Amino acid sequence: MRFLVLLLEFGLGLSVGLAGTRMTVSVIAGTGVKGYAGDGGPAVKAQINNPYGLVRGPDQAIYFCDIDNHVIRRIDPEGIIATIAGNGIRGYEGDGGPATLAKLNQPYEVRFDPAGHLFFVEMPNHLVRRVDARTGMISTVAGTGERGFGGDRGPAIGAALNRPHSIQFSPDGGGLFICDIGNHRVRRIDVATGVIETFVGDGRRRPTPDGSAFEGQSLNGPRAADFDAAGDLWLALREGNAIYRLDLRANRFHHVAGTGKKGFTGNGGDARQATLSGPKGIAVGPGGNVYFADTESHSIRYVDREKGTVELLLGTGERGGRFSSNPRECETDRPHGIFVDADGSVLIGDSENHRLLKVTPVRRPG
Repeated sequence: MRFLVLLLEFGLGLSVGLAGTRMTVSVIAGTGVKGYAGDGGPAVKAQINNPYGLVRGPDQAIYFCDIDNHVIRRIDPEGIIATIAGNGIRGYEGDGGPATLAKLNQPYEVRFDPAGHLFFVEMPNHLVRRVDARTGMISTVAGTGERGFGGDRGPAIGAALNRPHSIQFSPDGGGLFICDIGNHRVRRIDVATGVIETFVGDGRRRPTPDGSAFEGQSLNGPRAADFDAAGDLWLALREGNAIYRLDLRANRFHHVAGTGKKGFTGNGGDARQATLSGPKGIAVGPGGNVYFADTESHSIRYVDREKGTVELLLGTGERGGRFSSNPRECETDRPHGIFVDADGSVLIGDSENHRLLKVTPVRRPG
């Protein structure tokens, strides 16, 4: 009987994951060969080039940042791929016109506001742009296009950012939070007024003490952010090799995972004693567990909130391109983007393998 269980779990490419649930991996976009081709056809036959952030849109399509093609692409529920922003030419042009004719510069992260408008970060352009859901027109909502720090308490369109990496809306949609990583700050735009401010971070690249108050504290490379069901903000610190929960009611930082040292240790043990390796994506799942792309260990890991442990979901810890439907045998190459669907499936930008992956719970018949 034990042999049969092993055969089912490993010989058929399945792996036991969350709370004993079997998980399987599939490719949902990309051939593994970098390029820019395939619009209008199946996403699995398309060429993409270094995918980063991704999200499930309000129309149930998947949207992702195809960064080295300088475009945002969409995969509809039938699996057909299309470009919806960017003309494939690197630059900063096109505001006020159709998004598909605009020049972008390495879009890193993509999100939707409650009204269905699409927002994305262009890291080298130091700005955030918006595509209107009704008209398809593009505009800049934050940043001047020049690298720097300034503009707090004024219009976000006139503020200076420094290599912003990720964005996320607050649960009520009233705030747009920006990981302004080069300034070691998280900044917030009031959606109603368009005014920007520093939310947390004093600009210094230093460790953040557990339990400390927001005011006057430092952040070491805030790379990605997401909110949980309670309204708390979760941050992945790239240089800090750590995960923090920000209690927005008490205005306190809580250290959840990572010792601060770079590594790939501690799976199955106390999350705070684990070593992480440049986490560059974070997503809170429907059950409350917190998933992160541990980019430099070429893996997807998660914090089990109930156990307080770090667990391995996908990857071997080694860089590679070998595909397997078994999550523990499937190799990745510097994954960045991560999103968790309502059914617990995890969508991943397997960046330097030029493909999107999906890790799916296997449902038992009946």
